[in-house]
Amino acid sequence: MTTTTPNAARTRLPRGIWVLGFVSMLMDISSEMIHALLPVYLVTVLGASTLTVGFIEGIAEATASITKIFSGALSDWLGRRKLLAALGYGLAAVTKPLFPLAPSIGWLVAARFVDRVGKGIRGAPRDALIADIAPAGLRGASFGLRQSLDTVGAFVGPLAAIGLMWWTSDHFAAVFWVAVVPAFLSFGLIAFALNEPEPDASRTPARNPLNTAAMRQLGPVYWRVIAIGVVFTLARFSEAFLILRAQNIGLNAMWVPAVLVLMNITYALSAYPAGVLSDRINRTALLALGLIFLAGADLALALLPSLSGLALGVVLWGLHMGLTQGLLSALVADTAPPSLRGTAFGYFNLFTGLALLAASVIAGALWDVYGPAGTFLAGLGFALIALVGLLTVGNGLATERK
Repeated sequence: MTTTTPNAARTRLPRGIWVLGFVSMLMDISSEMIHALLPVYLVTVLGASTLTVGFIEGIAEATASITKIFSGALSDWLGRRKLLAALGYGLAAVTKPLFPLAPSIGWLVAARFVDRVGKGIRGAPRDALIADIAPAGLRGASFGLRQSLDTVGAFVGPLAAIGLMWWTSDHFAAVFWVAVVPAFLSFGLIAFALNEPEPDASRTPARNPLNTAAMRQLGPVYWRVIAIGVVFTLARFSEAFLILRAQNIGLNAMWVPAVLVLMNITYALSAYPAGVLSDRINRTALLALGLIFLAGADLALALLPSLSGLALGVVLWGLHMGLTQGLLSALVADTAPPSLRGTAFGYFNLFTGLALLAASVIAGALWDVYGPAGTFLAGLGFALIALVGLLTVGNGLATERK
């Protein structure tokens, strides 16, 4: 894979990339403030069963994954991205007041469903918009910055929820109301502070981005990226298992959320530098390094059942995320035709979302039969298989930046 080193005139990221990064960060702060407390709120306040919680989360995430493919294709058909991205963030914002106002589980299910529809609508058009705005030589840095700022929200949100719960003496509704503010700030930013670039006059919008002809037009190199993304995701199951491992080794319940805070801090600090570096060296090499970190994380979490082993595994896990997630998005942008970028990100999010679901089911089954060591050793095996596959097919990725 060849890369393009940005020249002096292109070393600064466009303003729109920063706007989209802060849009993601603010919405993630809002969402994580609610999601960090929602399972406990459902069970202890509204009397829901854990099965109900699992059903709500499963439906929510499946809805988001399915919606992404249609919103991405629609953005290609329209030839515009901002409208759909803003609509997705707007839907998510207007659902936030429903969480403190909901009088029953049914209302919360509806709010969570619409919130995830909003996530599905915005995801692929937003990523395609980043690819449209970013110069080819700064594409890795652009996706890395967006991912890094989004991940800042992923640890600021839970920290804010913990602090507000302490300050309000466990008043869930008060915390949910505070979460409304960053959600509407996020929508305001994308609606009024982001200028979408004019479409290329030579680019014809796709007539039907979801037909077989369009799938063939995406090309074999793009589908190779999809395959690698799926295998990567199979090797990386849900971060919920990091929390379960923390409980398993005896970490006090009050400190269990710190596991995700540590992971997301590491993720946030590494994603942008990894993106910048990927614009200068072979992206496949950085992806391989990310898999090595994941293998090390699995090894530590399987064989070192102590606080130090947990901390090492969580940090390595975060480094893996920082080195791979933004880069995979950059590879999608590199290999997809500009007129089909929305569709390309839709397929990528759909297939990797399904792979994450499968990986988490497999991990849970292994945990029940073989315990935590069996789960993480299996993750180590998947990571090594993914590494071999990447080194085998990765040299042909993104030979040309589109």
